[in-house]
Amino acid sequence: MTPQLNRRSFLRHTGLAAAAFAVTRPWLNSAARTVSPNEKLNVAAIGFGGVGASNVRNSSDENIVALCDLDLSRCGGTIKQQPKAALYTDFRKMLDEQKDIDAVIIATPDHSHAYIAMECMRRGKHVYVQKPISHSVFEARVLTESAHKYKVVTQMGNQGHSGEGIRQVTEWIAAGLIGKVREVHTWTNRPIWPQSLEMDRPTDVQKAPDGMDWNQWCGPAAFRPYHPSYHPGKWRAWCDFGTGSLGDMGCHIIDPAFMALNLRYPESVEGNVSTVFETFGKGLKEKIQSSPEWQEREGREYARGEQISGREREARTGTGFDDMDDDIPF
Repeated sequence: MTPQLNRRSFLRHTGLAAAAFAVTRPWLNSAARTVSPNEKLNVAAIGFGGVGASNVRNSSDENIVALCDLDLSRCGGTIKQQPKAALYTDFRKMLDEQKDIDAVIIATPDHSHAYIAMECMRRGKHVYVQKPISHSVFEARVLTESAHKYKVVTQMGNQGHSGEGIRQVTEWIAAGLIGKVREVHTWTNRPIWPQSLEMDRPTDVQKAPDGMDWNQWCGPAAFRPYHPSYHPGKWRAWCDFGTGSLGDMGCHIIDPAFMALNLRYPESVEGNVSTVFETFGKGLKEKIQSSPEWQEREGREYARGEQISGREREARTGTGFDDMDDDIPF
């Protein structure tokens, strides 16, 4: 006799768990699915004052059982939308006390992605981690190994990869609609926050928002006194906490090229940034504490066994067309 397998058990043992609670599915809305309340996943969110709010909203057809954020003053809208969810300001307490959690959405600043995800996976929780997956390559490798070790389903928040547009582009390229692709350019208007290698770190000390544990917000990074230059929303510029514009948008804007052209690891990479310091090579300490105002990465990758050059550009202003070469073939 075949044992009965309900949706919850199935999702816990397959790769569909991430898709069930984390992916934006414009062609599959809540009305299209009829799911018993007992078969829904119990989802928690860590960080829901920014993009985490939309992640929670897009997962509202599951059971949102717990919400955690260090600055609840910015989370009022989501709290009203999820009145049954337990509220926490310490994710460690949430994981210890809330035993019914199946999966966790993590939408905190970049520097805390890895260690929060690790704590969730160690407890057997599936995780959806906003991009970038981590603050360093080493952290990404450790997370990958841990996902296998703890046998959990994981997904990075690269929402565009789940959309229709990227598949349409892939089909166009596969059908040869634009001919042979010899070079790829991608760009973004980021940063839309203050960011420059020449930025000075703030020296004045200001009061953190009421009820906010700033020490916990700094987490694994070096402690810095609270300042609005970091929170809310401007932490991406600072190397302690963010990964700049490339970490913010790279996975979105480069992904279509990688998927459509079936790219692999680069053969070579060349990087350029907005500022060349006069003191370079003179042994003087630079004030490189923020990401550059703009940066450019040029590499040669392999696509379907053939070599292709690719350039990913972060534009200084506007859309990036202002300083692109006109004579380079698509």
